[in-house]
Amino acid sequence: MVNFLVFSLCIVVIFGLANGFIGVDARRAFFVFGDSLVDNGNNNFLATSARANYPPYGIDFPTRQPTGRFSNGLNVPDLISKELGSSPPLPYLSPKLRGHRMLNGANFASAGIGILNDTGFQFIEVIRMYKQLDFFEEYQKRVSDLIGKKEAKKLINGALILITCGGNDFVNNYYLVPNSLRSRQYALPEYVTYLLSEYKKILRRLYHLGARRVLVSGTGPMGCAPAALAIGGTDGECAPELQLAASLYNPKLVQLITELNQQIGSDVFSVLNIDALSLFGNEFKTSKVACCGQGPYNGIGLCTLASSICQNRDDHLFWDAFHPSERANKMIVKQIMTGSTDVIYPMNLSTILALDSKIPL
Repeated sequence: MVNFLVFSLCIVVIFGLANGFIGVDARRAFFVFGDSLVDNGNNNFLATSARANYPPYGIDFPTRQPTGRFSNGLNVPDLISKELGSSPPLPYLSPKLRGHRMLNGANFASAGIGILNDTGFQFIEVIRMYKQLDFFEEYQKRVSDLIGKKEAKKLINGALILITCGGNDFVNNYYLVPNSLRSRQYALPEYVTYLLSEYKKILRRLYHLGARRVLVSGTGPMGCAPAALAIGGTDGECAPELQLAASLYNPKLVQLITELNQQIGSDVFSVLNIDALSLFGNEFKTSKVACCGQGPYNGIGLCTLASSICQNRDDHLFWDAFHPSERANKMIVKQIMTGSTDVIYPMNLSTILALDSKIPL
């Protein structure tokens, strides 16, 4: 389970070789890393409780069938792919991901994971971040065998990479139980510093593996998800401990990204401000009650056929206790594409695409 308001994204854009330039009309690969916000089916192939391959998940998906996406319909990677005019990348564990389908990219995400290896241990078998990056290296070798090392390197260097991780390290680790191991090991400010030091290693490894445009977002107001309201909130108010964690984490994340760009000497990384996106709540009839679930605010556990299910999913900011509705995902992607620098800094994805279209290979 992963909190919707957790949002660590990395985006790097890859284009084909038309006329010697990187262009939006050329072939581009898309790679996805992270947790349940972006998992589109990898966990279907694992022995884990963190899965969504059963109804009513997928009730508004084009096929009206569950796919492993933690959504009533399309998730953020699906919608970004749509904006770019391509098909969503297949799960890396899917047997269908072979041959020239690999040139479209791959989704390595796995519900339940975090920045830290011990996050999500309760879900048994998941693809932790270090393993997702190992799979990315394995993918590159497979593609090199398919199209050659030189072309594979071009494919990777221009790819769009989306990574989402971080919130589970609070929700499903530090605050998972009272007096958790991590909370005894670190006071919250020190834990935030430790998390970001580990996240920096992940981002650096992605860069060394070829990522050249990276969008990283903060966690957003984690304490305001239906799960947090049901368990840690009072009278509908956001859970204060998770809100404090977000307020400490997000400014330090911005500082980390700024430092990484300075060290690299280029604006490789951009920051998505999820706190600004929290204003989306005003666009829905309810931002507190999940469409599908049980208990207070429909915030206890995942969605099942036995759950209470709303009739109009577009009325709800949240689909289930942790994850946004398809309509909320669409709003997020709109801001990724065209948001102002208050939301996405130093530039949105449309600006990145325009700039990269002018860069000769």
